[in-house]
Amino acid sequence: MAKGLQGFSWTMLLLFCAIQELGAWAMHTAVEGPGLGQPGDPTLLAGGRVKRGWVWNQFFVVEEYTGTEPLYVGKIHSDSDEGDGSIKYTISGEGAGTIFLIDEITGDIHATERLDREQKTFYTLRAQARDRQTDQLLEPESEFIIKVQDINDSEPRFLEGPYIGSVAELSPIGTSVMQVMASDADDPTYGSSARVVYSVLEGEQHFTVDSKTGVIRTAVADLDRETQDRYEVVIRATDMAGQLGGLSGSTTVTIVVTDVNDNPPRFPQKMYQFSIVETAPVGTAIGRVKAEDSDVGENTDMTYQVKDEEGVEMFKVTTDSNTQEAVISVQKPLDYESKKVHTVVVEALNKFVDPRFVDLGTFRDQTIVRVSVLDVDEPPEFLPPSNLMEVQEDAHVGSVVGIVTALDPDTANHPVRYAIDRSTDTERIFDIDANTGAIVTGKVLDRETAGWHNITVLAMEADNHSQVSRASLRIRILDVNDNPPELATPYEAAVCEDAKPGQLIQTISVVDRDEPQSGHRFYFTLAPEATNNHHFSLLDIKDNTAAVHTQRMGFNRQEQDVYLLPILVVDSGPPALSSTGTLTIRICGCDSNGAIQSCNSTAYVVSATLSPGALIALLVCILILVVLVLLILTLKRHHKSHLTSEDDEDMRDNVIKYNDEGGGEQDTEAYDMSALRSLYDFSEIKGGDGGGGPGDGVPSGNPASELHALPQWVQSPDLDFSVFRDYICKKVEQADEDLSVPPYDSFQTYAFEGSDSPVPSLSSINTWSSGSEQDFSYLGVWGPRFRQLAALYAGRRGEEDSEES
Repeated sequence: MAKGLQGFSWTMLLLFCAIQELGAWAMHTAVEGPGLGQPGDPTLLAGGRVKRGWVWNQFFVVEEYTGTEPLYVGKIHSDSDEGDGSIKYTISGEGAGTIFLIDEITGDIHATERLDREQKTFYTLRAQARDRQTDQLLEPESEFIIKVQDINDSEPRFLEGPYIGSVAELSPIGTSVMQVMASDADDPTYGSSARVVYSVLEGEQHFTVDSKTGVIRTAVADLDRETQDRYEVVIRATDMAGQLGGLSGSTTVTIVVTDVNDNPPRFPQKMYQFSIVETAPVGTAIGRVKAEDSDVGENTDMTYQVKDEEGVEMFKVTTDSNTQEAVISVQKPLDYESKKVHTVVVEALNKFVDPRFVDLGTFRDQTIVRVSVLDVDEPPEFLPPSNLMEVQEDAHVGSVVGIVTALDPDTANHPVRYAIDRSTDTERIFDIDANTGAIVTGKVLDRETAGWHNITVLAMEADNHSQVSRASLRIRILDVNDNPPELATPYEAAVCEDAKPGQLIQTISVVDRDEPQSGHRFYFTLAPEATNNHHFSLLDIKDNTAAVHTQRMGFNRQEQDVYLLPILVVDSGPPALSSTGTLTIRICGCDSNGAIQSCNSTAYVVSATLSPGALIALLVCILILVVLVLLILTLKRHHKSHLTSEDDEDMRDNVIKYNDEGGGEQDTEAYDMSALRSLYDFSEIKGGDGGGGPGDGVPSGNPASELHALPQWVQSPDLDFSVFRDYICKKVEQADEDLSVPPYDSFQTYAFEGSDSPVPSLSSINTWSSGSEQDFSYLGVWGPRFRQLAALYAGRRGEEDSEES
């Protein structure tokens, strides 16, 4: 059909071109040449009329030409052309020389290529008339247009596909779904080639399309998503306004039917059965049920609730938001002995209801849930729940504090046995009768030590001790007046020697460990042994305190500086208890203003009775002192024996070597030279008592002269070296008697000074072997380094000479 249409179009176009050649639509254009209006211009005619320069037809060329010869477009001609071939016609511009060719002599223009109007609708060119000899323009250049004439060669196309639309189910007829649009590349201004109409090829049973706008609408009102949720509709677009011979194109439109809440929830079953043990704790899930809903999305969201009163009290229903299931759980404890089966009515209803579809029916459904309670062996239960008992603190051991009762809730009603959890009563203060549950005291009670006791009582089946119940029991110890009052502190007071009668000395208060319900009331009096006291008086102030006053004029601390006042304190009972406390009063010297200046340091009289703690502390202190004395004595004995053993040690242990270097003879301040000089001042040697002999180990000769051979500065005749001499002699005798002892105490002689020494030896040891005095005068010629030594020995020698003379 498309080929037949193209043949028909070519026939019409050829007829149209023939009419053009006959001049039906000829157009003449006059163009002024150069120098238009100048005198002598050949184009200026008489009367001033301008001569026409260019004359040609308006050009059209049909698209999609399939002929073998070039297609004639038109002819350009200048009225100055006399037909002798002197004018050459040329063109320039779009397609000149390629698409369009011109005959230089005749001015005929031909199209050499197949044109497509959808790609380019017109071409702009310029025409020139030139002198063939000089190639100069004879007329001004003129512009003209070659239009490409359209034929119906392009079918409509849906450019925005694929198309996907949606419409809600149960929408009324004529509800707009979406719009499609086709585009035709043909010329919309020429004929009907681009006039498109729409129609439905497939799916016309459910949808229609507007032939002009392409809007798709519903054709029925009973679209049901649950039946079919997707439709494929084929839309066709035809040009030529749908006339015979028009081209067409088609597209497929996918229409999705969206959901509305038009279906109520429905339970698949009308009854569900579950079972649970009676000991299940509150909150335990029993089971799940779910109502089905054909809708999707939020239209399936639903809530569940319990409708009957019994179910509301015993059970709770919640909705699982993920699965849309009803979760049934225990709301109150279950009891098989009370009720074995529970019936619960559960209702499901949509959360979001569309008011447009209320007339379709109720959007809720109900089902019955039967819950069977299973019997289990339960532990005993305590009755009643009271957990407080009271007992007097003076109750005898074995007194009944109270009775606890527990029963077996099972149908068998097994006997119950009782016990106390000893982790809560480690001291076993209380006991319990295993059969009756009577709680009795197991030890003497003392409220002042522990006023409350918290114990745990166990109840268990007699034949099954694994079934145990626990009950916390609080036992309060009631107070009994069993503690006498005591003075708050060991009171001490001071009074001036010049005190006047009636002067307040001290205010007394007491403490009592008991706590009577009516409160404390204490009475104060002087002890019987102080009834004849004429120095001080006691006044009961009636507010549980008492005041001590002086009763005489002045005191003499030289006669007595400390008074001990016994005070008797009695409580209100019952029974009334009493104790005696002592107030220590010191007599002090005071100034004129009553300020205490000094008190005698007389030791206070203390009670002869001490507490066990004080006695233990005193014994510990005494024991520590004894241990310290023994330790000191042992250390001293060990030290003494150590000193005795040291008497036999070698003398080499007492020889100390010093390697310190001095600063030479120029350094006179580094050492105290007097300490060195004193080493040679032995008075006993100077006095001629050498103490030597053949057996003394001392060389024969004159010891006094040998001593004077050494430098001497200070002679101290008062020094006594007999101790050292005796010690040395003793060591020498021991060495002589024991031949196996190495000669540690030996005399060393250094006589060899080397050869060719210009200076004789200065050794003091060598001096002992000399029999004459040594002359130190030669030290003066040894140079400045020996100047200090020469001055010392030369000066000492002069003093000795003067003494001898």
